[in-house]
Amino acid sequence: MTLTQLRYAIAIAEEKSMNKAAKRLFVSQPSLSASIKDLEEQVGVVLFYRSNRGIMVTPQGEEFIGYARQVVEQYQLLEEKYQLSGPAKKKFAVSMQHYSFGVSAFVELVKQFGMDEYEFAIRETKTYEVIDDVRYFKSEIGLLYVNDFNRKVLSKIFHDGGLEFHPLMDCRIYAYMHKSHPLAKKEKVNIEELQDFPCLSFEQGENNSFYFAEEVLSTLPYKQLIKGNDRATMLNLMVGLMGYTLCSGIIMEELNGSDYLAVRLDSDEIMTVGYLTRKGMLLSELGHRYVEELSKFKDKALK
Repeated sequence: MTLTQLRYAIAIAEEKSMNKAAKRLFVSQPSLSASIKDLEEQVGVVLFYRSNRGIMVTPQGEEFIGYARQVVEQYQLLEEKYQLSGPAKKKFAVSMQHYSFGVSAFVELVKQFGMDEYEFAIRETKTYEVIDDVRYFKSEIGLLYVNDFNRKVLSKIFHDGGLEFHPLMDCRIYAYMHKSHPLAKKEKVNIEELQDFPCLSFEQGENNSFYFAEEVLSTLPYKQLIKGNDRATMLNLMVGLMGYTLCSGIIMEELNGSDYLAVRLDSDEIMTVGYLTRKGMLLSELGHRYVEELSKFKDKALK
């Protein structure tokens, strides 16, 4: 097994195409295919499914690619430290469900540490990808929620993936909407009142299970439901269609403006927002500071 083979495997996983990976790596496709075949024989694992529609990473391949990335990144750090004139930049990445307070905490972190010595990455993405990003070392921290409905299923996935969930705060459920919404001035709303308006939900792709839904109460039979994958699109739908989404109630006017608000849902449902880490892995200095920034929002929960 060589470093070159690891880089080849990572490129194929990212491009999902042997042709595209070969072009990116400046090698011929036959050479790339032969190298990956040799690698699979060496490790005794099939890394990729090959079909007319392209390349898919196998479950065993996903785990292998995660470790391969770690090896390649460590090697790059060595190269930067001992072969370049300047010191290598330290890296910090976080993956999360669509939480504006998570973005706000990230902004504060970047302001505190600056970008001269650090390289930052943030991903707002699907629930399963948040889990996978931490599992395969793409992100140090994953921000998501658990509740009575999904806790048993997600806890098993966390355990099987060598992950640990750290609770941060318990939150009541709110309907997030534009200030022009007919229900915006109410102190509380119930599900029956909301049924006349489109419920907006972040789609979960191939892992489209109720247990991975980013919004609580996902099993209710909504009369109107729109799936989306972009925060800006969701905000536009709140204006154009009087849509709403269910959230923690922790909103950030400095990021999304004052045209949106959260109305308390008349429900006893509670969601626990927390963060994922690799089990037994100590947080970096930036990781600790990011958690500290997240913890500042505790006073806004359960109100």
